[in-house]
Amino acid sequence: MRRFSQYVALVAYIVFLAFPLAWLLSTALKTPREMALADPTWIPRDPTLANFADAFGEQDLVGAGLRSLVVALFSSVITVLISLPASYAMARYRSLLNRIAIGWVLVSQVFPFILIIIPLFMILRDLDLVNTLPGLVVVHVTFTLPFALWMLQGYVRAVPRELEEAAAVDGATRLRSIASVVAPLLAPGVVATLLFSFISSWNEFMFALVILQNPDVMTLPLTLVRFTGPEGVARLGPLAAASLMATIPSLIFFAIIQRRLKSGLMAGAVKG
Repeated sequence: MRRFSQYVALVAYIVFLAFPLAWLLSTALKTPREMALADPTWIPRDPTLANFADAFGEQDLVGAGLRSLVVALFSSVITVLISLPASYAMARYRSLLNRIAIGWVLVSQVFPFILIIIPLFMILRDLDLVNTLPGLVVVHVTFTLPFALWMLQGYVRAVPRELEEAAAVDGATRLRSIASVVAPLLAPGVVATLLFSFISSWNEFMFALVILQNPDVMTLPLTLVRFTGPEGVARLGPLAAASLMATIPSLIFFAIIQRRLKSGLMAGAVKG
């Protein structure tokens, strides 16, 4: 009975998570007349791909998707490259400065991100990075870095110090013990941080809205907004089709990286 209840809860949770995606697919395949019905249906009575054709014909979804992909990849890789050594220092070295840094990382998560938009915009304007993808990468790294630091320092703390001490007894330098002992055990944390940073950057809208005003450099979230008319009325069919296409790259990235995450977790469990 207990196992049956667990299965029921698991199925309910999966259905809950899949509901927005299923509704998005259903809407993308409906005609405007069917979407206007007072009693909406799950399965389209007369499925059509016209919404997908309209979405790709009206907006440069491929170009916007490529720009979002470039920004998300660079932002996630740079975030991991910065946060990995910093998180090791935060986890391994105990000092007043270290405790202040950890406290500031926590406090920075309390403030709304709207507070840093104006200072960041002024800095980027002075550096001539407004309306550029490198400028948006800088902003995304700035807002994902604190949480990435917090995530990775937890993984570093989970690696026993005794492993590094044993490597030192065997004659390994600190850099060698970090590269040969600590780094392989941190693989799951690095992959998880990479995934978090990529999805955060891929879905980010507010900073992109402020930094990018030129339509030629707009990312995918900004392009999706253009399916809303000047009166604020959204064209649901093309918007649903475009939003559905926008979820595919992140799902593919997650499917690829999830396999490495699982293998890393298993490797870490065996070595630990």
